[in-house]
Amino acid sequence: MHVSRLSLTDFRSYADAVVVPRPGFVILTGENGAGKTNMLEAVSLLAPGRGLRGAALSEMARRGGPGSFAVAARLGEVEIGTGTAPDAVDRRQVRINGAPAAANSLSEWLSVLWLTPAMDRLFTEAASGRRRFLDRLVLALHPGHAMHATRYDAAMRARNKLLAQEGLRDEAWLAALEARMAEHGAALGHARAATVAALSERLGATPEGPFARAGLALEGGDEPDLARSLAAGRSRDASAGRTLAGPHRSDLAVTHVGKAQPASLCSTGEQKALLIGLVLAHADLVAERTGRRPILLLDEIAAHLDPSRRFALFERLGLAGSQVWMTGTERNLFAEIAEATWLAVADGAVASAA
Repeated sequence: MHVSRLSLTDFRSYADAVVVPRPGFVILTGENGAGKTNMLEAVSLLAPGRGLRGAALSEMARRGGPGSFAVAARLGEVEIGTGTAPDAVDRRQVRINGAPAAANSLSEWLSVLWLTPAMDRLFTEAASGRRRFLDRLVLALHPGHAMHATRYDAAMRARNKLLAQEGLRDEAWLAALEARMAEHGAALGHARAATVAALSERLGATPEGPFARAGLALEGGDEPDLARSLAAGRSRDASAGRTLAGPHRSDLAVTHVGKAQPASLCSTGEQKALLIGLVLAHADLVAERTGRRPILLLDEIAAHLDPSRRFALFERLGLAGSQVWMTGTERNLFAEIAEATWLAVADGAVASAA
């Protein structure tokens, strides 16, 4: 599955833009700030979630525009549209073949994975960033994961709000919310554990190469009886102002297998190689399990790799067969790539650069 047509209306820096990419490499070049990452962000919205920047919908609308935006794409015989309406700029709308659909249903049609420069801090930032990264990997293999995450978070927010109402708590409603958290939390934990196990097996079977092999483990957030733990921890959670037990507290632990060292202690270059190796292995796993390769979005990837790793990356991506969108300031960063859809980005416009 690949994007064969992408159109943007009042999205970020684009008042109106249309591109018709082919399968394989799609390479956008232009100066910093030209709008290359904006194009990748638009593609990332073809999957559930808030896109590769995790931005609010209001931030995606073009400044000076009507306040709403639209992104539309063709995937084979499927037409996908997403965006906001002028009278509901804070609510995402999705249409599949013209019919209204839930955003979570997008995962039934395609998977989108990305690497951005901001993710270079993944192994040293707070656990929440690694959970989001892991959940993106999980979603490609377990489409229902987004629904369970949404319902778990909604129940947890409602519970936190109730706990804050000292002396006015509805104990029966608290128990119902905790039961709901336990139900959806168990599904979240199972899907995460299954994905980590499958990806670990895939990484273990991958020959050593230019990208360091990562070891993975899921830490924390595993409560054998979450409903009971939540009930017992109500006073503690009320004092803390948040829920302190559950899968929203889990973390993805990553190690450099070759050095037997936590990824957080590795050099910046090693961390980048670990991350690339993880995404490549996961793309292979998704293709094997689902029969379709995910679309990959690699923002400024070439600028941060030495020539040998850059060549190895392009070679592996070319053999894999995914549609791969990449950005860079100069075309010569991609000199090893013979066939691609070349696009030049400047001043809120995109044009063919073949």
